Amino acid sequence: MNDVAHQTAGQGGQLARNSIGTVHIVFFVVAAAAPLASVVGASPAAFAFGNGAGVPGVYVLAGLLYLLFSVGFTAMSRFAGSAGGFYTYISKGLGRPAGVAAAAVAILTYKAIQLAVYSLFGIFFSAALAKLGLDIPWWTAVLGLMVVVGLCGARNIAFSGKLLGICMLAEVAILALLDVGILLRGGGPEGISVTSFAPTTVFAPGLGAALVFVIGSFMGFEATAIFSEEAENPKRTIPRATYAAVALIAGFYAFSTWSITQYYGASGAQAAAQAGLETFFFVAAADVLGPWSVTAMELLLMVSLFASALSFHNTINRYFFALGREGLLPRTLSVVHHRHGSPHVAGRVQGVIAALLLVAFVLSGLDPYAVVFAWTSAVAVIGVLSVQILVSVAIIAYFRRQPHGLGIWTRVVAPSVAVLGLGIGLGLVIRNLPLLAGSDSPVVWSFPWIVAATGAAGALFALFLRNRRPGLYAALGQAITEV
Repeated sequence: MNDVAHQTAGQGGQLARNSIGTVHIVFFVVAAAAPLASVVGASPAAFAFGNGAGVPGVYVLAGLLYLLFSVGFTAMSRFAGSAGGFYTYISKGLGRPAGVAAAAVAILTYKAIQLAVYSLFGIFFSAALAKLGLDIPWWTAVLGLMVVVGLCGARNIAFSGKLLGICMLAEVAILALLDVGILLRGGGPEGISVTSFAPTTVFAPGLGAALVFVIGSFMGFEATAIFSEEAENPKRTIPRATYAAVALIAGFYAFSTWSITQYYGASGAQAAAQAGLETFFFVAAADVLGPWSVTAMELLLMVSLFASALSFHNTINRYFFALGREGLLPRTLSVVHHRHGSPHVAGRVQGVIAALLLVAFVLSGLDPYAVVFAWTSAVAVIGVLSVQILVSVAIIAYFRRQPHGLGIWTRVVAPSVAVLGLGIGLGLVIRNLPLLAGSDSPVVWSFPWIVAATGAAGALFALFLRNRRPGLYAALGQAITEV
C-alpha cells in the first residue's frame, strides 16, 4: 500500500485508497466462485439432473447473460461505486427504501453462502483427517477456518488479493492439467466433438435444472463494485475486472466441463454423473493423471473453499462497513484499521455472527451437508438473483433520469435483456428448489418468502427512518465515490 493510503487509512472511516488493481479484484471474484469446488462439486449435479452433455453450453449461456448484465453494471459503477455494492446502485436508481431492502437481502444472501462454504470446508476437512485416523467434528474445522479468515481479512486488502491469487492459480492448475490430459488422449470412447455447444444439445430437456446449478457458480459477482473505493483508477479498473472475471469464470468452467464430457463421451456423461456425483471428476483424474492427482485435488478443494470463504468474508466486511457509515448499522462498524485501512471492526462483528449461526446449527443437530450446505446455498442463489434483477431495473431507472450521454444499448437494451434473463433464472431456481436444496420440505419452499420478507423488512425500516430520523434518511446512499 502506498504512503497516501497509509496516511488516509483509518481517518474518518475511509478505506485504504489505491490499494488494489484489476488483477486483485479479478482474484476476489473468481476465488469467491471457487473454481475447483464449483466444477468438481456442482457441475456433476448439472450433468446428472440437467441436460447432460449440454452443461458446457449452459455455462456459456450464463456467461453471456452476465456479460449483458455487466454492460449497465459497469457503466453505473462510475456514478454509484462504493463499498455498499448493490445497495448504492439500487438507492441511486430506485430510491432509499428499495436500496435498504436490497442491503438486507444482500446481507442475508452473503451470510448464507458464507455458511454454505464454511460447512462444506468442515465436511471435507474432517473427512481428510478421518483417512489419517483422526476423528474430529466438522464444526471444529470450521471454527479454525473462521479464525484464519478473520486474521487475513483484517490485513490490507492487497494481502487478501495476493493470497487469493495464489489459491486460485493452484486450483485452476490441477483442473487445467486434467483438461489438457483428456484432450491429449484424444478424449474418450467417442473422441473429441463440439456437440456440447450445439443448440439441440444445450436446449435439451433438463436445461432449467442445469441452469439452477450453473448460475450459482457466478456468486460473488458484485465484488468488483464493492472494492471500487480501494481500487486504483476505478473508472477503468472496475469495468476491466468485471468483464475479465465473467469471461474467466464462464470460459474456464465451460472448457473444464466440455473436457470431462469428452472423457465420458457425450452420450455417456449424464449416466456417469448419475452413477456417482462425488466421483465424476476423481475417476477421470485417477485414470488420466494418476492416483496422485486425486489426493492433490482433494487438498486443493479445501484450498478452494478457504479462498472462497476469505473472498466472501471481505465482501461482507465492506457491506457492514458501508451500512455502518450510512448509519443503518452501528457506526463503529465503519472504523478502519489505522495501518491496514481494512474494516476490521466490521470483520470481527460479522465473524462473531457467523460463529453464532454455526453454533446454532450444531446445537440443532442439523446435517452439515444435506441441510446446512444445501439449504443455505438455495437461499443464497434466490437472494443474489433477486438483488441482481433489482440492480438491472435500477440501472434503467437511473439512466432514464440522467443519461450521462450514454447510448440506448447501455442504458436500456442490455439491462432490459438482463432483467428478462435473470427473471427466467430466478423462476427456474424456485421451480427446481427441491432439486437445489435436496429436500421437498415446506421449509425449503418458504425460502423465496424468507428472502421477500427480508427485503420488505429493510424497506419498512427505511420508511421508519424517513418519519423518525429524516436527517439520517436523507443521507442514505450518498457515500458514493464518483470517478
